[in-house]
Amino acid sequence: MDSISRRIKIAFIGMIVLLVVFFFVSVGVGSADISVIDIIKSLVNPGEVYMGKIIISIRLPRIIGAIVLGGALSVSGFLLQVFFGNPIAGPYVLGISSSAKLFVALSMVFLLERGVNISSLVLVVSAFVGSLIAMGIVMSLSQKVRNMSLLVVCGVMIGYICSAITEFVVTFADDTNIVNLHNWSLGSFSGISMDHVVVSSVIVIIAIVFTVIFSKPIGAFQLGENYARNMGVNIKHIRIVLILLSSILSATVTAFAGPISFVGIAVPHIMRGIMKTAKPLVMIPACFLGGAIITLFCDGIARTAFAPTEISISAVTSVFLAPVVIYLLVARKEASRG
Repeated sequence: MDSISRRIKIAFIGMIVLLVVFFFVSVGVGSADISVIDIIKSLVNPGEVYMGKIIISIRLPRIIGAIVLGGALSVSGFLLQVFFGNPIAGPYVLGISSSAKLFVALSMVFLLERGVNISSLVLVVSAFVGSLIAMGIVMSLSQKVRNMSLLVVCGVMIGYICSAITEFVVTFADDTNIVNLHNWSLGSFSGISMDHVVVSSVIVIIAIVFTVIFSKPIGAFQLGENYARNMGVNIKHIRIVLILLSSILSATVTAFAGPISFVGIAVPHIMRGIMKTAKPLVMIPACFLGGAIITLFCDGIARTAFAPTEISISAVTSVFLAPVVIYLLVARKEASRG
């Protein structure tokens, strides 16, 4: 037991250190490189450093957004995997992110073309409605399709349909105010502002707190419905909690950064391998930190690898995390044969 606790502590310390390192590297590297000393000075007093305004207004919102939303997406994936009882489940793979993207795009085009300013609340609510609809469809399919791999294929098809409709919406949108809609639809933190960061952080923190509060019944639910029921867990209530929390987290990510592929499905699996446990009280903070680190790392590559051209973050996460998903599918198939 002591060796497991020591492993978990070392893993958390290592991830925190890695996140801090990536934070300063991400702030310092860009079209103009900035030293660590200047970064610290600009954070204390932006007016003292020449690049202070760039750091505070452009780079910092993007970096904090990547940390908060990347962590949220990973926790959402963990909750979905608990709900479906399978490590292959995730908001992107099951089409939930794509459905949320579609509803946000429709809301943006409909309102902006009529001269109505869009608030952060409208974006989140639109994404949340889209997430719930996709979740309802996937749940309905899960009652008829018992094979999880086939359910994943159905989720991917839902995602393709929603992405195709979104592409039509983006292509034929004629409002000149929708500057970042195309980049956002592919997955990007480039248009995120500090106001968006504040709103998304509040929503994510509240959702994470509730996730931690429900960690004990979630842990019982992981061990099977019969076990959870014998432990006094209300199965119907915990299912609703899992649906709402995972949908809120994934919807918040999609509302402000668009769909980000494979983080939600791959990171929880990676964290299980590192922590050697599936306990929610360990996995929730581990997934948040792991998602934050990987998303921040991938966003840095998307922003700087082909500068001044920026690629979508989903393109980068797909390259690094899609092999993990392939491994999951192959390993699951081999385990079922064995």
